[in-house]
Amino acid sequence: MGRWEVLWNSTAIAAFTWGQAVMMVVGLLLLYLAISKKFEPLLLLPIGFGAILANIPLAGFNDPGGLLYYIYYVGIETGVFPLLIFMGVGAMTDFGPLLANPRTLLLGAAAQFGIFATLFGAIALNGVPGFEFTLKDASAIAIIGGADGPTAIFLASRLAPDLLGAIAVAAYSYMALVPIIQPPIMKLFTTKAERAIQMEQLRPVGRREKIIFPLAVLFLTLLFLPTATPLVGMFCLGNLMREAGVVDRLSKTAQNELINIVTIFLGLAVGSKLSADQFLSVQTLGILLLGAFAFSIGTASGVLMAKLMAKFSKSPINPLIGAAGVSAVPMAARVVNKVGLEANPQNFLLMHAMGPNVAGVLGSAVAAGILLALVG
Repeated sequence: MGRWEVLWNSTAIAAFTWGQAVMMVVGLLLLYLAISKKFEPLLLLPIGFGAILANIPLAGFNDPGGLLYYIYYVGIETGVFPLLIFMGVGAMTDFGPLLANPRTLLLGAAAQFGIFATLFGAIALNGVPGFEFTLKDASAIAIIGGADGPTAIFLASRLAPDLLGAIAVAAYSYMALVPIIQPPIMKLFTTKAERAIQMEQLRPVGRREKIIFPLAVLFLTLLFLPTATPLVGMFCLGNLMREAGVVDRLSKTAQNELINIVTIFLGLAVGSKLSADQFLSVQTLGILLLGAFAFSIGTASGVLMAKLMAKFSKSPINPLIGAAGVSAVPMAARVVNKVGLEANPQNFLLMHAMGPNVAGVLGSAVAAGILLALVG
């Protein structure tokens, strides 16, 4: 009988808790969304699988010496993975639309208002029993409004590592839901006539401008917000490799092989934080609700700023492009284009929306730097 007890106790079934079972279902749900619904599959698939691995009893994936333990320590705790992904994103980003219409930088900045509105929302939520968000927790949660997964992970790893799993899942889930969340907000704050406005063709941007821009952005960041230079610096490095035209091999590696390898490990590392003891709490529900609030406020702020700019602009501005100020690149720009075409079949807004879209990437990195400087 003793042998059978030892054998039984060595199985995962004997050690299973209801919390681990629930989190495995959450992992399967993320796999379903990635595979069947194609919601951010590049990250939700490894995150979902990592969540399943992290909740297997007795496997020791998250224990010192376990695979997920080391992946998280090497890539997330040090902040390396988000920075490498930012370099890859920079190598894939064309700043041409932003340089052709620099005013759209304001739209990328306006969309970050959702971040700071959510910061106060998270603090206010402490008045509800069960919520105890510190200022660092609230800052890490607020960055979800930037709709930038690597930035959210980078800031959470610095300010609230115990909330990393919930923040990352919320950030990538809402990024995947851009085509569902944004259109109703865009239509709520605009008329059909405004959505049908056609904008003038953008001017061509020279190679010299594109080379100077990442260097100028880095220089300004170094001067005024050094806490943002880890994210902005790697982003600018990737973009300079793209635009310089002399290191195509490095640029293509950053855009493809490197970012793909890092994405696999980043997803597994985030999934490792979806263990039952860390994820199953009332605070997780609060984070998911605040993430939706942040994303909605950011979208609305961008649209309203575009409407304000249109009133003082000699050339026509379609207020829809303000919604692309959140940094879900290029999905938000595609959604803007789709909603614009619904109002006017001749209205092609994709390139106009890419300006505020890439500005939003810089805006979210700057917002993260501000929060780090204030509370980090």
